Amino acid sequence: MEDMTKRQLFGTDGIRGVANQYPMTAELAVRLGQAVAYHFKDRRNGHRKPFGQRTRIVIGKDTRVSGYMFESGLAAGITSMGVDVQLVGPLPTPGISFLTTGMRADAGIVISASHNPYQDNGIKLFGADGYKLPDQEELAIEELILGDNPPRPKPDRIGKATRIDDASGRYIVFLKNTFPKDLTLDGLRIVVDCANGAAYKVAPCVLRELGAEVFTIGDTPDGYNINQDCGSLHPYNTAQRVRETRADVGITLDGDADRVILIDEDGEVVDGDGILALCAIHLKEQGRLANDTLVTTVMSNVGLEVALKRRGIDLVRTAVGDRYVVERMRQDGYTLGGEQSGHLIFLEHSTSGDGMLAALQVLAILQRRQRPLSDLARIMTPFPQILVNVDVREKPPLDELEQFQERVAQIEAELDTEGRVVARYSGTESKARIMVEGPDQRRVQDYADELSRELRALIGA
Repeated sequence: MEDMTKRQLFGTDGIRGVANQYPMTAELAVRLGQAVAYHFKDRRNGHRKPFGQRTRIVIGKDTRVSGYMFESGLAAGITSMGVDVQLVGPLPTPGISFLTTGMRADAGIVISASHNPYQDNGIKLFGADGYKLPDQEELAIEELILGDNPPRPKPDRIGKATRIDDASGRYIVFLKNTFPKDLTLDGLRIVVDCANGAAYKVAPCVLRELGAEVFTIGDTPDGYNINQDCGSLHPYNTAQRVRETRADVGITLDGDADRVILIDEDGEVVDGDGILALCAIHLKEQGRLANDTLVTTVMSNVGLEVALKRRGIDLVRTAVGDRYVVERMRQDGYTLGGEQSGHLIFLEHSTSGDGMLAALQVLAILQRRQRPLSDLARIMTPFPQILVNVDVREKPPLDELEQFQERVAQIEAELDTEGRVVARYSGTESKARIMVEGPDQRRVQDYADELSRELRALIGA
């Protein structure tokens, strides 16, 4: 993994910040477009392209008002370097990954700050293979952005920008093809919360075309209401609607629809860990779980590990970030992985986390077994877990904060094998995240509060 301290622009999931403030400015979007075009021009997957073949880059976005600005800036920068642009408009992040490979493009760009409020925006990159770029490639692009201007082509070699009008339709067909051909969603009542984001058209359409009766929330984006009291960070609105409509399932997506949280028929939340447990056990029973192993991050609940171990499934942990989960999956040949937050990766079907794809896999299990989600979700009992965010003014390496680390070590010794502490910085915000897990809720809360006070005194904003 690349040393993140060397990077000035890219975090754990692309470049992100407040729109119209550095680094998320129109000027930087143009520079990034030029750097990406220069980096990928005339080569595909690391190899030279045949003479005469044009380099093409797909650009998609969510529904933030600032998306227009970054879309135009990126397109200007890319075309100025003699590379063509294909604009798809609002589409989930995994949809851009799918289109990048399906259209044989050389790279894909997503303009989105995922679950953040509308004021923020971000830019993340996919290679021609549909996977997020590894750290070393992002670092190379960052050096191009911050360095001298690359040479530009003559006027007759300037690139073109075209719009792909059927992008949503292509992605809808792809999603439906991941659902078993012998099943439908007939008879299911489903609430879907699109977070006023990129899936506001796609998600309800997929569910209806598969036969479900659909009730929608967060499907009226106006550029400013993305993730506002809706979506995967606010699942209790969906839970209330599930109870009101007597629905069988609730599906809550985030702004770019690469994560999902489910709601059972009683209005109870099933997070990413619960979904992973359900899918891993189902796939193992079918003989389709590669190496009988699930990949997740250090943030996943110990209860997941316990539930899997009982059924002969190994659990491998990575650093936080779905890109690191995917890297480990590809490295060791695993096919299922994800995060507690709802980034779920089914490499049988897709190269990135996909909220709707994951939801469809769970719906297929429900239809196959004819059992409610509340019943199936009981296969995992989560340990009490507290996550505290601390606003920080700087990000010195946490292992250099001796006083803090000494207390972490003491707490882990007191918890022994029944709990753990994870402290890390957010890759996209000026925050430190402290997670404490153990068998007793009150004790865990006290430890989390103590560590957050300690960290706030040292580096708090």
